[in-house]
Amino acid sequence: MNIQAIRVIFLNEMRRTRNSILQSVASPVISTALYFIVFGAAIGSRIQSIEGVSYGVFIVPGLMMLSLLTQSISNAAFGIFFPKFNGTIYEVMSAPISFVEIVIGYVGASATKSLIIGTIILITASFFVDLRIEHPIWMVTFFVLTCISFSLFGFIIGLWADNFEKLQLIPLLIITPLVFLGGSFYSVDMLPAFWQKVTLFNPVLYLISGFRWSFFEVSDVSVGLSLAMILSFLAACMTLVWFMFKTGYKLRS
Repeated sequence: MNIQAIRVIFLNEMRRTRNSILQSVASPVISTALYFIVFGAAIGSRIQSIEGVSYGVFIVPGLMMLSLLTQSISNAAFGIFFPKFNGTIYEVMSAPISFVEIVIGYVGASATKSLIIGTIILITASFFVDLRIEHPIWMVTFFVLTCISFSLFGFIIGLWADNFEKLQLIPLLIITPLVFLGGSFYSVDMLPAFWQKVTLFNPVLYLISGFRWSFFEVSDVSVGLSLAMILSFLAACMTLVWFMFKTGYKLRS
């Protein structure tokens, strides 16, 4: 394992974040504050509590998951797309390092950024609501697995995309709607019976449910199923990345 190569890629990506600190960090924090003002104040005044948890507190895991998914995908996708766009990816691939080291460098940096942003959002949320975490170890587990899994997914999008429109296509048209419809701001039990069954086909529901359980011991599906879903998604992303590098998909020209 070439630790030095991983370190160089990782630090280069983290340096790019420092150069755009307002966009990378301040924007998610401001967005979170606005969500609390709109959802916590306006809707929270009408919905006092959900399953014994006050509405303002209930939406915290959903807000964090919304930011984690979008930031993880965006950071990883842009991180690998720009080297492809300007041609420097071929210099990286011609260096004496394996695709595993390349992936660890780029995905590790993206996941680290998401972890930092998620932590800042959690701290920001604590200023608005009285937050408690019943199972901190499980919370960190879901936190880390989500950042890594969706950074890998974003890495795949970055390899697949050959223009800026495709880069934004999946996050905007698929991921964001799935997060909003996956119980981020409500409990699935609040839906009519038919839509409860439909929602069970939304994979994001299982991520949010498991993450929320680690905070309040409240979930829409079992924790074991939530963990199995995130691990399955992680394994699928790792397999797809391996296939893309092995076949040279979108990497050879």
